[in-house]
Amino acid sequence: MSKTTIKTRPWCPFCGQDVGKPHYPDARKMGEFALGSCPCGAVYASDPTGFNVGSAIVECLVHACGDDWDLAWELLPDEDYLTSRIEDYDEQTHQVVETRNLDGRIIKGILYFIRLQAHIAEVVAKQNGRSAAASSGALPAAAKKIEASPDPKRVKKKAKKALVLELVDKRDADGLVSLCFDDKKTLRMMNRFLYEPDDEKRWRIISLIGEVCSRVATRKPGMVSDFLHILFEACSDSAASSWGAVETIGTVIAGRPDIYGSFTRHLLSYIGDPSTQVHVLWALGSIAENRPDMVRNTPFYQLFGLLNSPDSDVQAHMLRLLGRLRATEAAEHIKALENNTDPVTIYENGLPIKTDIGSLAKEAMELITKKGEEKQ
Repeated sequence: MSKTTIKTRPWCPFCGQDVGKPHYPDARKMGEFALGSCPCGAVYASDPTGFNVGSAIVECLVHACGDDWDLAWELLPDEDYLTSRIEDYDEQTHQVVETRNLDGRIIKGILYFIRLQAHIAEVVAKQNGRSAAASSGALPAAAKKIEASPDPKRVKKKAKKALVLELVDKRDADGLVSLCFDDKKTLRMMNRFLYEPDDEKRWRIISLIGEVCSRVATRKPGMVSDFLHILFEACSDSAASSWGAVETIGTVIAGRPDIYGSFTRHLLSYIGDPSTQVHVLWALGSIAENRPDMVRNTPFYQLFGLLNSPDSDVQAHMLRLLGRLRATEAAEHIKALENNTDPVTIYENGLPIKTDIGSLAKEAMELITKKGEEKQ
């Protein structure tokens, strides 16, 4: 394939879904930009030249606020809305052209994205007579402290393997977050350390990456979204090793479901592969702990048959998942496993927990029963 033919469809930096071609309003004004919206609640504006990003940002923010200029000017970045961008965008063909050249044309366009935080999305929804869920993709605000803005006068560090390894070994999340803001290659370098034969060490790294991504996302959500794309590509590449990739995806989504929840549905693509089955179930269970609706919005019923798997690890992670989903639909099958004493190990927050199938079945039934009592 010629290098000049490398093209991809544009995607939303927040949820990973492909986005439609932006369109100009029926009644165009001087300097107006083509606009679009993503099902996750983000909106975007296209600057085909790449020279009018400032104006595109304003147009996009006002559009996100329902054309309320007064509200738009009161909002603060990060606190009230998140931003990201897709570069090398060609508005004519609605493609991202990595080589910046298409049929002799120079491609320098930018798609600029804005996603309102839940409290602002609710205000806009009320002003427009809609529910907040319909306006913001039904993702409530996460109680996450916004990382302090890096000192613009600081001397930026470069992400070198030795430095990243040192910070990982020390579990220095603060240092890694700071380094991410200085050099976007930091997350990619952390990803390399997932190729660790020691299970306990690998799980600690997965937990650390999740913590770092959760914090980086408060200011650089696009950086974490790009990292998720890299992880998904590793999972899909049959010629590449993807140690820890599925679990890391689950950890990142679970840490910021308000931003990356729409990635959840893509995890089911790997449930048919025996080598990643347990990892997918662990990832879905981690997401379901605080956002069971995210998993229920996927065709998760196809998983119920795995309760009968001869693999104890698969059964164990199914019980963990179904308990957190309060899956009353599977209560009878779960209860039948309460006397199973097969030992298993499940990792939580990077640490191993030794238990057995019966104990996990009882825990799942307690959660399901609690849900039934709450409904009464």
